[in-house]
Amino acid sequence: MARGLFIVVSAPSGTGKSTICQKLLQACPEIKFSVSYTSRPPRPNEGDGKDYHFISRDEFQARIDQGEFVEWVENYGNLYGSSKKTMESFLHKGQDLLLDIEPRGAKKIKQNFKGGVYVFVLPPSRDELLRRLEGRGCETDKVIQDRFDQAESELKEISWYDYVIFNKDLETAVNQLISIYKAQKCKRSRLQSEIKKFIKKNNIF
Repeated sequence: MARGLFIVVSAPSGTGKSTICQKLLQACPEIKFSVSYTSRPPRPNEGDGKDYHFISRDEFQARIDQGEFVEWVENYGNLYGSSKKTMESFLHKGQDLLLDIEPRGAKKIKQNFKGGVYVFVLPPSRDELLRRLEGRGCETDKVIQDRFDQAESELKEISWYDYVIFNKDLETAVNQLISIYKAQKCKRSRLQSEIKKFIKKNNIF
């Protein structure tokens, strides 16, 4: 069985990354979403085990000490991380995974796992990003400014990603991510086993 493919999608807060990821999962149900762990409380309409695994900060720290996370970061006072064991189990079984991870965590995964595909989502412009952050309507001016400042810092990480998507139009951005996934599934390097079987069956030498 071929090892599963995993796609890591990163973007500054307010870019529309989560919506794009949700649309990919709907269009390609064979991909499973890698549910991260977090120490923050759930927001309205968020479900435990669906959006995140919600655990206490003490439990999160204990898992860090036990080396359970392939990556973890602290954002705005809350901890976020991805389970090494869960990720390895899915990939070993040939299951494709989608990870919605910010750049610091994505870089840690890149250092620990081979074969990943890294996609960075950009807003149409800095002004549009700020407008989207302000349009949320549920955060203070300070939080909005902090997120905007962090976004500018995260943009500097774009150089090591494999693909870039400009989210000027949601449908176009989703189709581009779907195309990236489908193209990666067809790479010759991933189909070596099937190719060898084809050659042997058809006596091609």
